[in-house]
Amino acid sequence: MNDNIKNIIFDLGGVLVGLDPKRCIEAFRKVGCGVLANYVEEHRTEDLFLDTELGRISQEEFCNEVRRLSLTDTEDKDIVWAWNQLLTDIPVSKLRLLQRLRAEGYRVFLLSNTNIMHWSYCRDHLFTVDGHCADDYLEHIFLSYEMHLAKPDTAIFSQALAEEGIRADETLFIDDREENCEAAQTVGIKAMRETTGVDWTKSLIDDKRIDN
Repeated sequence: MNDNIKNIIFDLGGVLVGLDPKRCIEAFRKVGCGVLANYVEEHRTEDLFLDTELGRISQEEFCNEVRRLSLTDTEDKDIVWAWNQLLTDIPVSKLRLLQRLRAEGYRVFLLSNTNIMHWSYCRDHLFTVDGHCADDYLEHIFLSYEMHLAKPDTAIFSQALAEEGIRADETLFIDDREENCEAAQTVGIKAMRETTGVDWTKSLIDDKRIDN
């Protein structure tokens, strides 16, 4: 890794957490909310989904709108379950890498466009390996629904840098979307894009492998 890098900011979905849109679509159809399939299939972040990512509406309001769009009386718990089927897991190797980075002196952060439903699921289920929690792996967690900002708005990066008192040129950002990487680079942050078939864990620390 570049010797100048002192801080690493990770995206959540698509970088740390695996995503399965097909499973999510099938889950929405199973609970009678198939109208949501288009949002998931086309990776659309607008209207309802954007409002949840920016914290403009609550989980209850999200579920109410899903029922209105779907013309169903599906219960909140089933809607939330279906939406969380988008998330698969966080490989143990990646969690160990986060621990290793912190042990080697890097400051490790999360900066994610996410909503309260997805984050609650990740916090309560995916980071809880061997009795750990998200705070054991990440120094600070920046979430769009709490900040009321979302990538690729450069303001979200500037705010994160300012809050932590870290320099852009000493920071690496890892995300799976090109526009988000470009936005980070606009404010001087180095960026690495996660792409299908490319394992960023192999190149992050001098190509050293983390044992499973």
